[in-house]
Amino acid sequence: MTAGPAVPETGVLTATDPEWDCACARFAVIAPLAALEVIGHAAADEAAAKLGLSRRQVYALVHRLRTGAGTVTDLLPGRSSGGRGARRLPETVDEVIADHLTRMYLKRQKPSVAVVYRAIVGACVRQQLPVPARNTVAARIAALHPGEVARKREGTDSPAARSRRSAGGTVPSIGTPLEQVQIDHTVVDVMVVDERDRQPIGRPYLTAAIDVFSRCVLGLVLTLEPPSAVSVGLCLGQVCCDKRPWLDSLGVGEQMTWPMSGKPRHLYLDNAAEFHSEALHRGCQQHGIDPNYRPLGRPHYGGIIERLIGTAMTRVHELPGTTFSNPTDRGSYDSENTAALTLTELERWLTLAVASYHGTVHTGLGQTPAGRWADGIAALPAPPPVSANRAVFLLDFLPVLRRRLTRTGFVVDHIHYFSAALKPWIARREQCGKFVLRRDPRDLSRIWVLDPDGTTYLEVPYRTLSRPPITLWEHRAAITRLRERGRTEVDEAALFQMLDTMREITATARKATRTARRNTERRRHLRPPVPAARMPPPPDPDPTSGAGVPVAVFDDIEEW
Repeated sequence: MTAGPAVPETGVLTATDPEWDCACARFAVIAPLAALEVIGHAAADEAAAKLGLSRRQVYALVHRLRTGAGTVTDLLPGRSSGGRGARRLPETVDEVIADHLTRMYLKRQKPSVAVVYRAIVGACVRQQLPVPARNTVAARIAALHPGEVARKREGTDSPAARSRRSAGGTVPSIGTPLEQVQIDHTVVDVMVVDERDRQPIGRPYLTAAIDVFSRCVLGLVLTLEPPSAVSVGLCLGQVCCDKRPWLDSLGVGEQMTWPMSGKPRHLYLDNAAEFHSEALHRGCQQHGIDPNYRPLGRPHYGGIIERLIGTAMTRVHELPGTTFSNPTDRGSYDSENTAALTLTELERWLTLAVASYHGTVHTGLGQTPAGRWADGIAALPAPPPVSANRAVFLLDFLPVLRRRLTRTGFVVDHIHYFSAALKPWIARREQCGKFVLRRDPRDLSRIWVLDPDGTTYLEVPYRTLSRPPITLWEHRAAITRLRERGRTEVDEAALFQMLDTMREITATARKATRTARRNTERRRHLRPPVPAARMPPPPDPDPTSGAGVPVAVFDDIEEW
């Protein structure tokens, strides 16, 4: 015979009618109060008037409902189960304890248990009530709601209170594609190799963007430099521009389609420095994009992009050269020696992985992200705007500099830039003030100058066109080396001479490393020489055979 549900010994089945009616009346008034985070005196007094109790008794009933099962039986008057761990104190003593916990313990001054217990003892003595044991008071404190304790004693926005608060709440309603796009960075859990020598060069950085409505990936960028405003601009360039030329450059244009593009209305970003740059703010203003930021200390507000990045990192763990998520998972796996993918090959692999993701049913949506995107676009009155020129779009997100124009052009970090198109501005440079310049840290061979009217950009190259293109990171390293040599002033010729020397050192080191590794690999595959002591002695020639060494001896040598 199947056993039925357990029946409580006290409560709904054992309470008398008057007790049950009293508990129901209390529950109707106390339950709404218990659901509030803060109960003011006015609300408590109103409840006390309805129930014919004091304000202190109302707070005590609220405490009983919160720390109990949250049912009517928690408010039965004077009931006790009599079992171990149940409350056996008189209700008046319970009310004194609850009152002191509310008035003293749950305060920002954070008094200790000993201080609160002494106050409870004093109150019980004055009212000629039984004095509770210290362990009883400590047990009542331990039974308090951890979130309420942290909020009252530490503060509503304290880290302790936030950690006890659920990440739920009212989720903002996102009803159309590109209404909100989240962007974030991460270090990829895989080592990549260089294009020429296939030697490991480090772990790249991934910048990804996702559409909250459809969960479609709108852009991804891989770089070997740490995240910056340029990384964000490159990613936004993929978000807002047609991806077909980029897919063709990767060699996957015929294998996949990636139609998810358009200018987002709202960007949702974390509080990293690159997301607060002037370049990003100016670029967003130029294209009508509204940047928004997560509240500090609340990473779950960017949970959608965080989950996407976590899923991507799980996928790359199947690639050669993975570093896994932590050293414990990696164990004895040699990530550097097993690395096999270049940065371009990894980008191609991730791009195809995105296509696979777009065609897989998303558990939260109940359909594929690609299908959700198509449905959302079909419901729009017009297709989302897409930028036609990715290079021009990226220009609006490059780092901003301000310099005065001289007779010889512009000087930026010891490098001179000049173009004949600057001559009309040079004649009236005193009235122009400082010009707004933009430059790409990946290639300092040119800058873009905003004309004084603020309408168009002019591309201005090196003044000495024979100078090679360099990156900002090479430039800074060269300046550091020059200053270490004692030069107080850095001139352009010395700067590029130092860069040439550094590149020669790098090229020589690469060649030497490549040669040494090839020699090591060659020696590893060569058979070791036969030790003289282990060589079998030549037998006496057999005069009848006409041969000096038997065939068996030749077989042994071939085995060596």
